[in-house]
Amino acid sequence: KFKEINEAYEVLSDKEKRVILPDQFLTSVFGVDGPSHANQGNRERAEHLISKKRCLAGLKDVVLQTPEQKAACGGAENMVPINYPGKPPYLCMDIFEFPNKACELPVVWIPPTYAKKVCELQGKRLCSQIEWQQACRGDPAGGPDRMYAYGDDLDLTICHTNKPPRTSCDPTSARNAWNTCTTDSEPSGAFPKCKSRFGVYDQHGNVAEIMMRRNEEGKVVTQLKGSAWFYVNVAREPGKPSTKPKNVETYPDHCNFDPRWHVEPIDNAWHVNYHLGFRCCKSVP
Repeated sequence: KFKEINEAYEVLSDKEKRVILPDQFLTSVFGVDGPSHANQGNRERAEHLISKKRCLAGLKDVVLQTPEQKAACGGAENMVPINYPGKPPYLCMDIFEFPNKACELPVVWIPPTYAKKVCELQGKRLCSQIEWQQACRGDPAGGPDRMYAYGDDLDLTICHTNKPPRTSCDPTSARNAWNTCTTDSEPSGAFPKCKSRFGVYDQHGNVAEIMMRRNEEGKVVTQLKGSAWFYVNVAREPGKPSTKPKNVETYPDHCNFDPRWHVEPIDNAWHVNYHLGFRCCKSVP
């Protein structure tokens, strides 16, 4: 059977070979546990302290998306429009980290190239760094930018950024990370105050996020942004010296922070991690 499939594939044109069969693609990307498939972490090692029920109760009276916002986003669920001051919205962004559902655990262990395709199969695209930054710092009413999505002062209790690692984590390979590192995320939206003024949740903490940017040569590459639940161990305020031991690398997780971690061409990007997820965007129709 495989021989027949391979023979049929070889006669296709280069354009036809690039066509993605959604069902087969999604089955191969999501499906079983392990660092070779997108999932919500190693369930045998993970610790989630907030239940889905408790998370939903915290969002009970919150309007996640108004009818006007849904219309502006072409009818897409759980998306909000993003704009610059004095200008109409130019994109819509997922409210939550993928799978973009209230109080579901975010998906990790997915390569950027696959995350890009997952967004495209929904009629969306992977967010760019400048889009993510505006959604984090900006104000739909035209107010001044903020340092963080929730305000101007670092507060490690507002978002899921204050949970130190429970285990000795060995990230030297994907398999070692799967066996030793704990994906201690919480349901998306479990920290109701951890949202931007546009209504985008968890841009700080929970899981870091894959996005795109253009490099100096104009090529589209990966950009990893946002902190994870263990940010407390590496936190540093912008413009201030670190209070951590000298051998601990720290960074300021503000909206405009521009890290250059694991930079790869977006169409050939395979870095994965136990604390790295993504969210999707789309242009305003």
